Formats: sequence, C-alpha cells, structure tokens
Amino acid sequence: MTERTDRTTAGTGTPDPSPTPDAPEAAPTEVGVHGEPTAEVIAVREGMFGVRGTGDTSGYGGLQRAIVMPGAATRPFGGYFDEIADVLTELLDEPAADGTAGPGWDAAIEKVVVDRGQLTLFVRREHLLRVARALRDDEDLRFEMCLGCSGVHYPDEAGRELHVVYPLISVTHTRRVRLEVVAPDSDPHVPSITSVYPSNDWHEREAWDFFGVVFDGHPALTRIQMPDDWPGHPQRKDYPLGGIPVEYKGATIPPPDTRRRYR
Repeated sequence: MTERTDRTTAGTGTPDPSPTPDAPEAAPTEVGVHGEPTAEVIAVREGMFGVRGTGDTSGYGGLQRAIVMPGAATRPFGGYFDEIADVLTELLDEPAADGTAGPGWDAAIEKVVVDRGQLTLFVRREHLLRVARALRDDEDLRFEMCLGCSGVHYPDEAGRELHVVYPLISVTHTRRVRLEVVAPDSDPHVPSITSVYPSNDWHEREAWDFFGVVFDGHPALTRIQMPDDWPGHPQRKDYPLGGIPVEYKGATIPPPDTRRRYR
C-alpha cells in the first residue's frame, strides 16, 4: 500500500473520538444543506394499487403519486461521510497493482446520495471491484463486512432498470456506507464481488434468481430457491402477480393428514 499522510476526521484535525454505527448528526437531507440536491422523479403511479383504466373499484382511481428518488448531494456531506469520500478519492487516483492508472473519483463514482442519515455511493459497475477492495483494505476505511446484496427493479427508469445495493459495515471504525450499482434490462451484468466479500455468494445467487442480475465471475451462479428451469424472475415488477402455471415434474403433495409429523 502506498505511503500516505495521516488522515483525520474531516475538518477537525483529530481522530474521531466516538464513532457510532448511526449516521452522524451533521448529515441531514434538508434542501440547501448539501448543495440543494434535486429529487429525481422516475415514475408516476395511478390509483391505489397501480391499476389503470376501469379496473380499480376502490374509489381511489384518480390518485396520482410520483415515485421520487433522492438527488445527488454535494460537499459537505457531513460527519465522517466526507472522510470516507476524501480517502476513497485518494485511493482511486493511485495506480493499480499491475501499474495501470487509477480510474479517479469522477470515473468510478457516478453520484453520492445522502438521505435518511445514510451515505450511498453510486458506483459505475466496471469499477465496482476496485471500489470494494479499497473500502475493505485501506486502514482508514476498513469496511470488512458486507451484509449481502439486494436487487431492486425500477421498470420505468429507462436504461437503469436494475439496481444492486451493497450495505457495508466497518467493524474497526463502527461506520456504515452503501454501494449501489445500476444496469439496464438489456445488459443485466454486474461484476461479482465474491472475490472481495466471499459471503456474498448466496446473496448474489438470490439476486440472480429473483431479479435476473447476472453476476460475472460468480463461482456458481445458479438459482437458489426457484427450480433451475423456472421461467423469469419473480420479484421483478413486470412479473405477473398471479396465474403462473406450477409444474411439479411428476411429484405429488400428500394430504395434510398423511404427511410425516415431527414430535
């Protein structure tokens, strides 16, 4: 690891004396605190349950509700969030082990979102492994634990329909950060981070099973709950809610009163 000057909590000149797992008090999301971030409207839902036309008999058919995502934040992010950004910026500028130039912050990080006391780094998928290794290995970051990954499907967000979210925890520094990666439906590929966080093996399989995200480099990307030949991915928002034919391949389910009991 390249020698660097001692880093301290942003703006204080001294190490953080009492880090907590909760977000710092200086990281609110009100307009004007972080460069007046603009909310992003990605869709508008109609009716109580999204029913269109005359199908909604609940009396709420005239409702319209915007699906709003928090916009990008600008410096200062608040608390230890700025320290994470400072250290990561330095690491992304450093050359890789093979001598290739570092991608730099602007190439690797699409945007930063500070919302509900959480810091989320939107990472461009081609740089996900570089960012994950930096967050895990640097002594001032030490995000040793990844709590898995979650798939999200936004069918109305054209070209960014699939999202993968990685919550990270630093046990050493008692801090949290979230990584988020997007991919289009037409190219649902995201690098597997099992080489950095091996415990993500089954979590990535689940995101593939239910959302159709293809994790390149995964050691065994197979379905984890649905049958191997199941068509589609059931937790996508464009998946039918009912009427799915179920085949048991010749197997039978015995009546409840004849099933084996465990005493």
